[in-house]
Parts: sequence; structure tokens; C-alpha cells
Amino acid sequence: RAVGTAMGVLTLFPFDQWGHEHSVHHATSGNLDKRGTGDIWTLTVDEYLAAPLKLRIAYRLYRNPLIMFGIGPIYQFLLKNRFNRKDARKKERMNTYLTNVLIVTLIALLCWAIGWQSFLLVQGTIFMISGSCGIWLFYVQHTFEDSYFEEDPNWEYVKAAVEGSSFYKLPKLLQFLTGNIGFHHVHHLSPRVPNYKLEEAHNQALPLQNVPTITLATSLKSLRFRLWDENAKNFVAFKDVKALAKKRISVQAKPEV
Repeated sequence: RAVGTAMGVLTLFPFDQWGHEHSVHHATSGNLDKRGTGDIWTLTVDEYLAAPLKLRIAYRLYRNPLIMFGIGPIYQFLLKNRFNRKDARKKERMNTYLTNVLIVTLIALLCWAIGWQSFLLVQGTIFMISGSCGIWLFYVQHTFEDSYFEEDPNWEYVKAAVEGSSFYKLPKLLQFLTGNIGFHHVHHLSPRVPNYKLEEAHNQALPLQNVPTITLATSLKSLRFRLWDENAKNFVAFKDVKALAKKRISVQAKPEV
């Protein structure tokens, strides 16, 4: 807990708050009826078509790469993480307060020692690069064409782990720098596997090697995946919505035999 709290100060993410969101994310990833905690806002095609204009505009803005990877880190790490959720327990609340106090104290000391301009130049650059990369990693490991989403009665934990989490095959240097989190399917299947054992678990379990695999090049395609099509069981782009809407209307208009 001490190490986790210290890391929470350096990463601007309170340890207990992260622990809660991480646990909920693993327990609900890919479950259409339990979205909203520790995940990326995802609408289905039908939900998007039925949504009011304001919601559709908000969703399009949220899914815009400039906002998600530019403003996203600022909102998530600097603003959202400073506050507790409404039903947070006392231990989690106190950990958030402690983390906030330590962050403010550390920033004040650094600004006093090297000046606020130097602090912003160095820490601001590090923050934006690492924050954007962190959100990108999380995004591509759950947003790929043939991902996994099901309604609660049909949702399965193992399928959500190995089909709804990708194997992000990175060059060895990037694999090391990202703590092996590219083996995200292994991590989701068993969160207790330490990061330095993820590759070994992947290599020694043959079924784990037959999972969705993406590379640096193919992961760029995920930028166009915006909505989940429950009928086709894949992600689609905004430009596909009109065609899908017409298809749904034509199917509904067919007379029953």
C-alpha cells in the first residue's frame, strides 16, 4: 500500500481509487449492461441512432482523437482523479485526500527549488506524452474490430478476457517500457499474474496465443472504430452509421411471412 500510494503520487492516480476502478473494469469489461466504470465510453449503433442530438455531438467529441489523447489526460489525471466517487469508502477517500496533499506539496517544493517555468516545461512535457500514451494503450487494447461485447445474460468472463482484450505485439524496447501490458489478454484473464510473468504465461499456454493480435501498424486502424454493432459483433466507423440505419429500416419494413 505504501509503494502503491507513492506511485499514485507520481502518476497522479490515487492508489485505492485506481484499485476500485481496475477491479470493476476486470469484472465488467465487455458487458453492455455494466458500462461506465474504468472503461472507455462506448455506444452501440442502436443507442447512437436513438440518442438525442446533444448526446451524439458529445459522443463524437469524446471519440475525437485530439480530444481523447490531448484533453483526455488533462481531464483524467489532473481533474477527475482529484475527486472521490459518491459511494467511495472511507479508506479510499482518505487515500485520495492524502495523495492530493502529497502531490500539491511535491509540486510546491519543486517550483520553489527550480522555478515554476522549469517545472512546467519538464513535468508538463512528461505528463502529456505519458498520459497520451497511457490512454492510447488502454484504448487499442479494447477497441479493435472484432472485440467482445455482450449483454449481461450472455456475458462470459473468460471470453471477455481473451477475446475482448488484444495482444498488442510491440517491439522489445516498447514492450519493456510499457511493462508488458501488451499481453493484455493474459492480464485480464488473471490480474494476479505479475507484469514480468505475462510474456511467459502467454508463451506457455497455447490457447492464449490464439487471441486477437495487433501491431503498431494495425493498431492505427482502431482510430476509426467508434460504435459497437451488436448485430455484426464488431466495431464500425461513424461513416457506416447511415448505411446500417437504412439496413435496419429495410429489415423492419419487410412483411412477416
